[in-house]
Amino acid sequence: MAEPRQPQKEKKASNLVVRLLTAIVFLPFLFALLYVVPWWGFFSLVLLCVVVAASELVTMTMPGARLQQAWGVLASVGLFLALRFASDSPVLPTAILAVVASGLIVGLTNPDPIETAGVRTGWLVATPLYAGGFLSAIAALHTLDNGGTWVVLAAALAWLGDTGGYFAGRAFGRHKLYPKVSPKKTVEGAVGGLLGSVLGAVALHFIALPELPIPHAIALAVVAGALGQAGDLTISLVKRSAGTKDSGWIVPGHGGLLDRIDALVFTGAVTWAYTAWFLHA
Repeated sequence: MAEPRQPQKEKKASNLVVRLLTAIVFLPFLFALLYVVPWWGFFSLVLLCVVVAASELVTMTMPGARLQQAWGVLASVGLFLALRFASDSPVLPTAILAVVASGLIVGLTNPDPIETAGVRTGWLVATPLYAGGFLSAIAALHTLDNGGTWVVLAAALAWLGDTGGYFAGRAFGRHKLYPKVSPKKTVEGAVGGLLGSVLGAVALHFIALPELPIPHAIALAVVAGALGQAGDLTISLVKRSAGTKDSGWIVPGHGGLLDRIDALVFTGAVTWAYTAWFLHA
């Protein structure tokens, strides 16, 4: 008699193979954009991510509201461009005010069902700030001296934190972290995730970021890693409220884009804030 769990194990193994193949194909392309191609190559990739992330978010939070969904994506792109190109002019505060005011007004165009109108209106404001605002920080990192490596640092803080959390959770996980939102995450996994982020930041100091002192690397990793884990839980909360397992389908083996960058948007923003405040201090 066949083991009842075997199909699930085979599915997980197949999914892991797809994830590995996706990484093998994507990583050389990403490093080329970071270090070889002119600035507009990586900028175009981030802009595409803004469009996809905003689309996934509005699809989950405003199902069926086509006009409001379209506005959420367009506003995200507009705020992203303003943050990237108009940071030293009155255009930026004007754009932020316009996003908030127009989001509230667009919410009036589709009040039904009235019971969820407030939630939809809130996401009309939050989506551009999340997708356009947070991802603009990653685009800004790439403009710095050694910018490609600062982007790699932001990614390492997120993805090594995720990897450390996965293995620590499997090996030592006993105490649930936030079972109502993410039943599989554990406190031990969260600690392992922070250690993974710290190891990644310290390693990059020695490999390619000598301008990041080790004490700063450790502090940045702890803060960014913790907020990255909170970002992961945030998207998990949104998906649970929307009744969906994945935010989308665009990344083979991973689901949606938000499923992959939910931590990165936070680690990228914290890394950019560090460079803005401390890099040339």
